[in-house]
Amino acid sequence: MQPPPKKGMSVAVIILIVLGVVAVPAIGIVVVLGVYGTRKYVANAKTAEAKNVLGQIAKDAVIAFEGEDDNGRVRHRLCPSARASVPADRSLVSGRKYQSASGEWDVDRTRNAGFACLKFEMITPQYFQYEYEATSKGFIARAHGDLDGDGIFSTFEIQGQIVGDRLVITPSILETNPEE
Repeated sequence: MQPPPKKGMSVAVIILIVLGVVAVPAIGIVVVLGVYGTRKYVANAKTAEAKNVLGQIAKDAVIAFEGEDDNGRVRHRLCPSARASVPADRSLVSGRKYQSASGEWDVDRTRNAGFACLKFEMITPQYFQYEYEATSKGFIARAHGDLDGDGIFSTFEIQGQIVGDRLVITPSILETNPEE
């Protein structure tokens, strides 16, 4: 003859089952939120590259505009447009970093234009393609990137405009699809 089941054991089993039913979904939710938060943090860290580089290009454009010629006079001259973006093909920064060569930034050295005129070069790997375009009243610098490699590119843009004898930079960076 078997002893009767103990009531304490069945209550303990029921408590464990209830805890499992409540705890497992709660842990799953925490994990999902953690993964989302981490991805967002990493994407923000990568887009910081574009914002910082565009800010530096804008500063370099102002320095070049306000620089002195050989006679010591302020030039008030915009650097002409770069003939090529770096890298030349956007697909090279789609879902991965790109290591540029210094020659890519110096393409326009003989014409004293583009990144060579700005005296700008990146020596670290980059997530974005950079371009510099002079306009009749200023310049536009852009960064294009595809951080997740899905073929959809984000674009960051900063502009400078000639106002009188100064080159004034817009206070904000225009962002299109910033988390792509």
